[in-house]
Amino acid sequence: MAGITNAKFAMKLIPYGFDMVTLGGYNTDSKTIAAGREILNRGRSEFDIAEDNLINIIEKETKLIKSNYPVKVSANLRAISPDPIIEISKIKSLDVVEVNCHCRQKEILDIGCGQSMLEDIDFLIDFIKNIVKKSKSQISVKIRANVNDINTLKIAKILDSLSVDFLHVDAMKPRFNYADLDIISKIARHTNAFLIGNNSITSLEDVDAMITAGANGISIARAAISGKINFDLKQM
Repeated sequence: MAGITNAKFAMKLIPYGFDMVTLGGYNTDSKTIAAGREILNRGRSEFDIAEDNLINIIEKETKLIKSNYPVKVSANLRAISPDPIIEISKIKSLDVVEVNCHCRQKEILDIGCGQSMLEDIDFLIDFIKNIVKKSKSQISVKIRANVNDINTLKIAKILDSLSVDFLHVDAMKPRFNYADLDIISKIARHTNAFLIGNNSITSLEDVDAMITAGANGISIARAAISGKINFDLKQM
């Protein structure tokens, strides 16, 4: 999640029953790094790591996690071309590269990255096809649901047809403080990739509702920002 990328933080959450943790999101090229600096300058916590150091940083953090816990590690990555994501996928200790089609900060959108990638279907298809063809790790794509003028189910079906391993869906429901479980159900019925449901999960009841809707797994971000949560997934 924004502002927290390191293994030390991720390892605080693993004992609550998580079997995969995600580092990042990371800005992976000159344009996303420049956008990240602009976001930082206006007071938002964002990542500002020079791309020539990024592979070493991710490798170090991933190895630290794996030396302590038998979990999968993914890295959420922002990029305007597939190339840096493909390079990062070569990190042997990294299990999953996650393409960020989710971030909605203006500076990221202005360079055609993050959520704006959902607006250009042809670009998105070529982008993901390239990664699927060349990646050395599994592939996740994180999308935001219910974006204006975007058919979330259509996007999910396209990504599934491209053989991504994980669909990570922020089931945002505009103007509501709870997840859109209907869109999770629709995606679950029409795709085969491992579906990770995200949004407004703060209790085991929320976890159960997301899984009942059809998600194969769940993710938590803001609710875990303190480094702890008030429930244990091992009780499920």
